[in-house]
Amino acid sequence: MIASELKGIGMTSQRTRDRLIARLRERGIDDMRVLAVMRELPRHLFVDEALASRAYEDTALPIGHGQTISQPFIVARMTELLMQSAKPMDKVLEVGTGCGYQTAVLSRLVPRVFSVERISALLNQSRERFYKLKFNNIRLKHSDGSWGWQENAPYDGILVACAPEKVPESLLLQLAPGGRLVIPVGTQAKQSLRVIDRNGDTFEETEYDAVSFVPLLGGQI
Repeated sequence: MIASELKGIGMTSQRTRDRLIARLRERGIDDMRVLAVMRELPRHLFVDEALASRAYEDTALPIGHGQTISQPFIVARMTELLMQSAKPMDKVLEVGTGCGYQTAVLSRLVPRVFSVERISALLNQSRERFYKLKFNNIRLKHSDGSWGWQENAPYDGILVACAPEKVPESLLLQLAPGGRLVIPVGTQAKQSLRVIDRNGDTFEETEYDAVSFVPLLGGQI
């Protein structure tokens, strides 16, 4: 059953996916590893069945609980920036599992992925998806994302899929020397994508695109 679902039909077919990849390339995504993963990964399985026909549009879509699955360009952009780090990515932390799509992209590129999510219902859905897809290199935790996941630190890379108003110090401290953090930062009115590289006890920050993410909220539900 899963094999046929992976292939998709009509608006979820491989031809439709290929058109999305062409659009991503036109917009400047050129990391062939990232493009290959996103070409093969069935994004339609990470959204509600009623939205499956829109899964390969380059747009964010609602996943319930006030959350969204990120626009494919943003997923590709953040993943590409993470993978361009000088440090090989062996172990990565993701903050904000959501529906699990960004997590799944990372899991095809990195040997070990740890992901935290504050909304238990979303986390349980993602756990079920990963089990069905046999993605066995992902570990999940129900937790406040701003805390990171200290037990498994340090991480070669950290990718944050929600926007704090300022970068949580706990995430910086969980970066390995030479590690890279990719994170949207700002208020709902104005956010930008930042890349922060750790060099010993110093952190070098570079600002990239204007973005729009749901806020990073504390607590667990």
